[in-house]
This record gives sequence, C-alpha cells and structure tokens, in this order.
Amino acid sequence: MPSADEQLPEGTDHIVEGTGANENDSADTTPPISAMPDGDQTRGDDIKGAFFDRMDEMRGQATDRARELAQTGKDRAASTLDSLVQTVEEAASEIDEKLGSQYGDYARRAAEHIGGFTDSFRDKDIDALFNDARDFVKKSPAVAIGAAAALGFVVARLARSSMSESPGKDAPKA
Repeated sequence: MPSADEQLPEGTDHIVEGTGANENDSADTTPPISAMPDGDQTRGDDIKGAFFDRMDEMRGQATDRARELAQTGKDRAASTLDSLVQTVEEAASEIDEKLGSQYGDYARRAAEHIGGFTDSFRDKDIDALFNDARDFVKKSPAVAIGAAAALGFVVARLARSSMSESPGKDAPKA
C-alpha cells in the first residue's frame, strides 16, 4: 500500500485504510465457496428449492387447465356427434322416399356406427384418447396426415361459414 507521502493517482483525494493489498495479503480476498458459512449455502439451497417447488406447482396448474380444456372439447365433440347421428337418422326417412329403402338402411347403419363411436368416445378418459391417437399416428402416419388435412379443411369451411356477416349481405355458400 502506498504511503501517505506518495503521490496519489489523478482524481484520488485520499487513501482509504484497509482497501489496498500489501505483501501479506493475496490479491483475491473472496473466500472459496467451501469456506462460506453453512448458513449462506443453506439459504441458497432454500431459494433453489423454493424456485423448483414453484415451477412444479405451475406445471401442475398448467396440466390441470389443459385437462379441463381437453375435457370441454371432448364433451363438445360428443355433443356434435350426437347431433350428427340425429340428423342422419332424420335424413334416412327422406332417403327411403327419394332413393329407396336400401340407401335409407345405409344411412341408418351409418348413424348406428357413429352413435357407437360417440358412446365409446364419451366413455374414454382424456389420457386414453391421447394414447389411442399417438398409437394411430405411429401405425399409420400417412393416414394421420391425410386425416389432419381433411379435418383442417372442414374446420376452415365451418369457420368461414359461421363468421358473422354484415347486415344485408347473403351468406357465402360453402
């Protein structure tokens, strides 16, 4: 440490005692982590633990919310399928009259199959549905891509036809 008689660097007014290094001190005076008191390390572990606990809590909340949304979507899909079954059954009698009873029977069988699918769909939980979908995609990726494209096309058409129109304009034909 410079003595009080020595010139100080430009902009320095005085020497603060204990701030300089002398020949007995090493340049780095920070204690190693292993030399830190146990309280400091414990405090760091507590903060880290609290952080990860909060992350786990948030992950659980997100998972619960995703399950709620998936269940709501499943219920809506089942309701829509029920409406489809009812529509096909009602159309079957008209098909009988216009095309013949053979074609009406086809429509009734289609309604029965859709109804059976709806019942099994409604009875499965969300995890089972996701596992079934994952297995189907693994077994038949080309069919899955084609089904996704067809579903996207149908959803886009439905969305376009259900958009609110301004008064006085006719609805676009799908």
